[in-house]
Amino acid sequence: MWQKVANWNTLRNQMLAGFVFVMIIVLICAGAITFNSVSTLLNTKAETQMKQIASQANGRLEAILTQIDTLTLQAVNDAYLQQLFLSNVQGKEVTFSERQALSKIANHIQAYSGVSNVELYTTGFVRLFPLDDQKMSDRVDNHWIEQADKEKGKLVWIGNDPKEPGTVLAIRRVNLIDRWFSNGGYLLVRINSSYFDFQKQLTDTGSHQELLVLADSSGTPIIPDGEVTDGVGELMQTSSQTVTIKQKRYILVKQPSEQTGWTLMILYPVSDITDGISVLRWAIIVSGAIGSVLFIILSFLLSMMITRPILRLMRAMRNTRQGVLTPNLTKTYTTELNDLNMTYNQMVDNINGLIKLVYEKEVIQSRTELQALQAQIDPHFLYNTLEALYWSLQDKDEEELADLVVAMSDLFRYVIGSPNKDEWVSMGEELEHIKRYLSIMGVRFGSRLVWEINIDDAYNHVLIPKLLIQPLVENAILHGLEGKTDPGLITIRVEPSPLEAAELRITVSDDGPGMSEQKLQAVKDAMERGGAPSGKGKGMAISNVQRRIQLYYPALAEGSRGLSIHSIPREGTSVSFDIPIHKEDNDDSTKQNHTDR
Repeated sequence: MWQKVANWNTLRNQMLAGFVFVMIIVLICAGAITFNSVSTLLNTKAETQMKQIASQANGRLEAILTQIDTLTLQAVNDAYLQQLFLSNVQGKEVTFSERQALSKIANHIQAYSGVSNVELYTTGFVRLFPLDDQKMSDRVDNHWIEQADKEKGKLVWIGNDPKEPGTVLAIRRVNLIDRWFSNGGYLLVRINSSYFDFQKQLTDTGSHQELLVLADSSGTPIIPDGEVTDGVGELMQTSSQTVTIKQKRYILVKQPSEQTGWTLMILYPVSDITDGISVLRWAIIVSGAIGSVLFIILSFLLSMMITRPILRLMRAMRNTRQGVLTPNLTKTYTTELNDLNMTYNQMVDNINGLIKLVYEKEVIQSRTELQALQAQIDPHFLYNTLEALYWSLQDKDEEELADLVVAMSDLFRYVIGSPNKDEWVSMGEELEHIKRYLSIMGVRFGSRLVWEINIDDAYNHVLIPKLLIQPLVENAILHGLEGKTDPGLITIRVEPSPLEAAELRITVSDDGPGMSEQKLQAVKDAMERGGAPSGKGKGMAISNVQRRIQLYYPALAEGSRGLSIHSIPREGTSVSFDIPIHKEDNDDSTKQNHTDR
């Protein structure tokens, strides 16, 4: 019993471990889903913030460029400048005072923008303002002049001034309105790079340390950041969303400008995103670990509160296997277990009372049966009487009747038997009894009864409960030959079972009128209920044989196997059942009786 209790404890621990394992998996999955959702939310928020910063920076840059473009366009369309450049194109020499008057236009541009210097050149690249004779070709490359001619008056952004670091150049062709918008000269402006440094004007981002870099088309930084001095060209060429600068990872957002050909790059620190995710990860891990420990402890305590009373109840119930029905007097804190315990105690009291009642009834019934047997004819007196009748018939030369008396005597000996004789017999003995019974029935039916028994001699030793086949033979004669004028064939076959190699199939069949489908179903239903179907015959033989098979062969009963009935109208009926070749020794006393026999 202690081994079984230990097995129960092991099973309980395994179930508890499995339950805890499943719950831990659930907590891990819930934590993973929570972490993934929150991290996605943080990433989305950071992405939205980066896009907002990039949009603000790009808007600010476009505003600056538009302002300078507007001021320079107003300058080249100024009436005085148009007239002066038209006179120059027509070959008239520009005087010193006329050139000096251009300072008003230059001052207007410088006053309303970040332009630090304004220069005006003729179509021959001679500078009109400021008042010196420097050539425009010395200031910018020819391809920028060609680009300005190609754009026909649009402002062309050159980028960093190689001769004056920290400044940016832009050039615009002067189109003469009164000369069919032909080329009249060039306007060159120089802007301080600091004018484009608008990072501080963006929306405050708190503790975030994003970097802003503006580079011209050649990859030269216009607004260099302190941490990004080299490799700006590589940043412009890379397609990766994350870059590493000075062992620090950034998320790169690029905004190219179609107006200038420049590229605005915003570098957002990855750590600003991952720091929040790392804190979230550790928070989920710590809370999950604490929750798992508390869950394991509470689950163990709860399981002990439930399993301990069940173990006590199991110990009390195991005593019933040994014939000792003892109540369980322990109390628990659980209402359901108390109800279960109380129900068990009531059941024990009822069973003990029933056992006492049944015992008393069995004693009374045994005494009654003993008195009834004593009142019956002594079997020896019956045998002696039949033997005297046999010799009397022999003296009168009644051989047929004498043989009938012998058969009846053997039949009675087999049926009544000795009180100490085992109820199991061999297959050969059972079939010999069937032969005697058929011989006696042959006297009644005469030539109408034809029978045959088919069995291999190897199966004659197989043990079978006594009188298990004879009721089926009797039923076949009763329903197969009764009312039939032609000869009827009764067949008994003993052969290997097609279902199990270690079993024999016994079949009793007749060629009588058979049964309809409705009648056959009624017989099967009555057999399952243990009663008799309505109609001719009591039909108890089949139900009794079915019940005896279930009692003597529990394995067949568990498999819902027993009698199998097949009947075809006007062709006959067959009843078959399977038995193990080796007897199931479920009763030690039966086994001992068979050994003594």
